[in-house]
Order: sequence, then C-alpha cells, then structure tokens
Amino acid sequence: MNGSTDVILVGLIGAAIQQSKSPALHEAEARALGLKLSYRLIDLKAPPFDDRTLSELLVWALGEGYSGVNVTHPYKQAVIPLLDALSEEAAMIGAVNTVVFEDGRKIGHNTDEWGFRESFRRQMSDAPLGRVVQIGAGGAGAATAHAMLRLGADFLSIFDADTARAKALADKLATRFGAGRVAAAADLELVLRDADGLVHATPTGMADHPGLPLPAELLRASLWVAEIVYFPLETALLALARELGCRTVDGGGMVVFQAGRAFELFTGVAPDMERMLALFRARFGCGPFGEARSTPAEG
Repeated sequence: MNGSTDVILVGLIGAAIQQSKSPALHEAEARALGLKLSYRLIDLKAPPFDDRTLSELLVWALGEGYSGVNVTHPYKQAVIPLLDALSEEAAMIGAVNTVVFEDGRKIGHNTDEWGFRESFRRQMSDAPLGRVVQIGAGGAGAATAHAMLRLGADFLSIFDADTARAKALADKLATRFGAGRVAAAADLELVLRDADGLVHATPTGMADHPGLPLPAELLRASLWVAEIVYFPLETALLALARELGCRTVDGGGMVVFQAGRAFELFTGVAPDMERMLALFRARFGCGPFGEARSTPAEG
C-alpha cells in the first residue's frame, strides 16, 4: 500500500496487454469492498515501459510501493529466476502469474491453475475426460495441464510447436500424476482423432496474435473445446467450434477466478467471486459462462 495516499497499487506486466480486463475487475471489486486500489498496465510493448527489462520493472514496481503485480504472456516462466521465493503451487506448476511484494521480497504465486479448473468445473462438470489434447506447453499451458489432470483426465496429450518444451512439461507432470496419464504429442492430427476434448493454451487468437491454433479440419462436433484467451472473448477457435456444434468454455471464467485469487493475495481481503462474474457479464457484454457478442467490448 502506498503510504502517502493509502491506495493499494498493483499492476499487470505483459506484452501487448492494452485490452486487458484486469484493471476493471480489480478496481471495481475494491470499490465494492471499500478499498482504494489502482491497477495499472505495465506493457513492455508500449511507452513508457517498452525500453525496460522484466527485471528492471519488478525492481521499479517494488520501489514505487506496489503491493504486487500479475504477470502474463510471455513472462510467466521467465519471471521465476527473478523472484526470491515461490509458493508451493507455483513451484509445482513451474509458472507464476502473481508476484506479491513482502518486506522487500518478491514472492511468486500461481492462481491460473485454480482459475482454469474452477471455470471448467462450473461449465463442463459432465464433460468426458477420457482423452484430452492440449495445445501449448508454456506458462499458461503448465497451469491448464495441471488443472486437467486434477480434474480427472485419464490421459492428457500435450502438443507444442516446441517439441522439447512439450516433452519437458509432460515429463514433469508424469512425476506427479504418473507416466500413464500424460505424454508429449508430435502428431496433433493423430491424437485428436480419438480425443474427447481440446484445451487451447497459447496466445493464438489474441488481438496481437490472430488466427487459429490448428488446422480447421481437425475440429469436429463431438469435441469439447476450452479456450484460455479472453481478449477477444470470441476467438477464431471458439467461433469455429461453436459453428460446428462443439461444447465450449471461453477464457472469461479463468480470468475472473484467477483475478479473484490474486486480489486476495494483493489485499488480504477475500473478494466476492459471484460479484466479479456479474461485473464481467455486465461490463463486457457477455458472461464467462455464455457466448460472447460478435464485437468484443474494449477495456
């Protein structure tokens, strides 16, 4: 907390994040709880931060009196060597999306895993989890992969353009969940043939990374599709999946639930998750548990 103004300063470090909904979510919940909170975007692709390194920005935020920062693409793993300690959850997952400053120390946490898991559980509690394919093995992918195995996926295939990264994540997961439940996949078409569902955990589909993360012909109506991208909420992947008749989970639920957990870490006050979900619906023209409008809201 900034001692001179009694305002809790927090922020988001990432690249091309001007459409992030995090400031609105955090600041509105703080107002509802009677807290003064300012949530700022620290965008390494936009002035005045585009000439700074990740390490410099962490030191800067700490010196400016921030209570902490969220961390998003592409820094969820790169930030780890710059921290003083990790929570048990962050260490297990191998990715950080929330850094709390405590007594001059930088402590890394991961709220993405629970955020994705809770969103999926609420929307797809009856979804078949026999064989699941995940595209993406980066920081967000590490969280969603842990979440799917915790949710009970019998077997998870992980595909990534960087095959070594996919294998490294699969090997790490196998040490915790068992080698018989997870493996890296070299052939996306092959593993999707008999899959029940698809988790997309790459930046493809974001405003700064448009397009589909896989050939369109690999989708079919019997697949459920879970997306982590939320700006825009209606990604090309989700639009195509819904056109085909797939059951879908958009990225809205994950962002709300991970934000709620991060909010509590920053402020020490538990948020009202249902109120945050309602805000998302009201402010951004859709619900995390419903279809987006064709034109995403800005924010």
